[in-house]
Amino acid sequence: MPSAPQAAADRGRAAIRRRALLGASLAGIAAPLAAQEAWPSRATRILVPFAPGGTTDIPARIIAEHLARKLGKPFVVENRSGAGGALGIRSVAQATDRHTLLHTTSAVAILPALQRDPGFDPLADLLPISMTTASPILLVVRGDSPVKDLPDYLARARAAPGRISFGTAGIGTTVHLAGELLKLRAGVDLLHVPYRGSSPSATALLAGEVDSGFLSPIEVLAHIRGGRLRALANCAATRSALLPEAPAMPEAVPSYEGVQLWFGLFAPRDLPAEAVATVMRELLPLRQGVLADRMAELGAETLLDGPEVLAARMRAEVPLWQGMVAAAGIPRE
Repeated sequence: MPSAPQAAADRGRAAIRRRALLGASLAGIAAPLAAQEAWPSRATRILVPFAPGGTTDIPARIIAEHLARKLGKPFVVENRSGAGGALGIRSVAQATDRHTLLHTTSAVAILPALQRDPGFDPLADLLPISMTTASPILLVVRGDSPVKDLPDYLARARAAPGRISFGTAGIGTTVHLAGELLKLRAGVDLLHVPYRGSSPSATALLAGEVDSGFLSPIEVLAHIRGGRLRALANCAATRSALLPEAPAMPEAVPSYEGVQLWFGLFAPRDLPAEAVATVMRELLPLRQGVLADRMAELGAETLLDGPEVLAARMRAEVPLWQGMVAAAGIPRE
């Protein structure tokens, strides 16, 4: 039997070991707690993969200002254009700091169909937060065009293959693909005339350089209301409250999938679910606020309908555009 002094020493050593084990255990608990600190813990960048001042940039800046005010940390918009938007999207897909977000157009679903290696997989590398806004794509003709309506337009195209032209903002844009989708689904041969942007495309239509155009309301709404242009159809699945008299494309071409110009907010794939929930909770008031008002001025609808809706949109559109680009024979870069 150990002596009393020896027993006391053993008890002391055992106590020290217990304290060490307890300290290690608490440290193990504290580490994940520290890793799960409240988000955001510092400044957050919102990358816009296009030039400043456009329809992608405007909502991003309204959102950044709103989140900074609500969450007490800076939210800074950074424009990183290049490669049709792929450069900025790739930067977010590869980000590891959890304080980088992406506000982009539907180009995020289209680029993998147009580029052999855009540097990202939109379904695997990006976490959907929410669609932010959406705008109709309108098939328009001049006010004095002899074309009466969409069925008449298609009938004329079938009677004169390759003769009826449509202008767009450029090869590979959403408006271009909306036109190519009509060609495939309606079985008509239309002549695509690409321009360097939406404004030149609208100007060309007004000047009579092309017979029709696929354009957004921001370029054509004033001309439609002034009688200089007429909307034959809205390319979405349903009619738009903005122009309820314009039929939805599937009304005349039932196999036509609804297409919109949409904008969405994404994060790198490892952003915690709690952070996504925080962003959505703070953004919801913008449905009736300054974002909704500003977008209405541009002919767009404010959505903010959450990650599930955006995820479903991506799952539908990524394979849609890949199949359509291949079927239309559009060359990949």
